[in-house]
Amino acid sequence: MHSLRSWAARTVIGVGMAGLLGTGAQALAADYDGSPQVAEFVEEMTRDYGFASEQLVALFAEVERKQAILDAISRPAEKVKPWKEYRPIFITDARIARGVDFWRQHQAALEKAEAEYGVPPQFIVAIIGVETFYGGNTGSWRVMDALSTLAFDYPPRAPFFRKELREFLMLTREEQVDPLSLKGSYAGAMGLPQFMPSSFRAYAVDFDGDGHINIWSNPTDAIGSVASYFKRHGWQTGGQVASRVQVSGARVDEGLTQGLDPVKNVAELRALGWKSKDKLAEDLPVTAFRLEGAQGDEYWFGLPNFYTITRYNRSVMYAMAVNQLSELLVEARGNR
Repeated sequence: MHSLRSWAARTVIGVGMAGLLGTGAQALAADYDGSPQVAEFVEEMTRDYGFASEQLVALFAEVERKQAILDAISRPAEKVKPWKEYRPIFITDARIARGVDFWRQHQAALEKAEAEYGVPPQFIVAIIGVETFYGGNTGSWRVMDALSTLAFDYPPRAPFFRKELREFLMLTREEQVDPLSLKGSYAGAMGLPQFMPSSFRAYAVDFDGDGHINIWSNPTDAIGSVASYFKRHGWQTGGQVASRVQVSGARVDEGLTQGLDPVKNVAELRALGWKSKDKLAEDLPVTAFRLEGAQGDEYWFGLPNFYTITRYNRSVMYAMAVNQLSELLVEARGNR
């Protein structure tokens, strides 16, 4: 990652301009020249978080508003794919093979993560595999551009992205990196595990002990950070993720969970016709869901670790893809 030296060098120029023009909205150049929102944000960061207004003015002078990002986030959501179409996107021979290679290459870091956080390697590898194909596609947008565009030019979610922009600036100050050097997705998700800035500051870890947290090009930090995220969101060491269920009777649909939070336990669901093939505690709350599989409907219990995976991405199918990829990684690794 680039250090703050390049930003500092640019800031010298910015300070000179600020001295001529004064600080505030009139000093902002480029795509945010004269933006009251940006001027207000600069004032907030200066007043509440100790940033130098001249540095921020100079920084925003180089930030670009990206219409392509606004187009992408405003585009109507595609029709949700059924599981039989969603699964093949992430469960592929190439993703499994590359995952086994990634596991072998970073075995020491993965074993350390399991020892410290209780998260088995296959789940960490699966998350990174689903998110970015093991770092092969981490995003090409400057994070500063993406978050600024969405914070100041996308009213439906402006408060959220303004918060993430604030977190991003604080993390670049803490890590001493140039804010314009870091890239990510069009929504500002970053690095191998695709952390938003707030998640980075809350859960990312310096897992190799070099004094910096680098989830962009340091797989060791990315591995530790995923494990940290899972642990902080309730991962249970040794617990399984999902359990296949057989259903019968007329009340099956009454057991389906609305949303992701488990609201019924195993005993309550059995009374509605849900029977797991595994031995589960009667009072265990589970997420009960149905998937449209290639061979017909599938019924599942999502267990506590399944719920933890949905904290990473609030989707039943995402959590199932991560879980099933993890199982296939274990199988493939044993056969190579």
